Amino acid sequence: MEPVLVRDFALADLVAVRHEVAEFGAMHGLTDVALYRFVVAVNELTTNAVRHGGGAGRLELRRAGTVLRCRVVDGGPGLPAEPPRVPTPPRALSGRGLWLAQRNTDSIEIDSASWGTSITVTARVA
Repeated sequence: MEPVLVRDFALADLVAVRHEVAEFGAMHGLTDVALYRFVVAVNELTTNAVRHGGGAGRLELRRAGTVLRCRVVDGGPGLPAEPPRVPTPPRALSGRGLWLAQRNTDSIEIDSASWGTSITVTARVA
């Protein structure tokens, strides 16, 4: 059976989720910069779910072979299927979450419609 972490979250849970993702990643082979980058990416996705996706979400984190796969699902209004190719301007107060998630992981997959959004990111582990 593959290792898995599944949990629902809301604003008050974001710090705990970040720590749980860091612990799970470290236990399954991510170290140093790779671990930091993965945690940043997942934190951006969970924060976006809370801010733009209805105030809550669900995180599913699993290891499958040499890959960590994290899926974040929310019930928001949906978003474009392609992550931004460039970050927002430096003075912008928001708008970098998906860009950071894309830049800090090996892959990103977005499934979004009127029911909500599901975003899956991956990172190769040692």
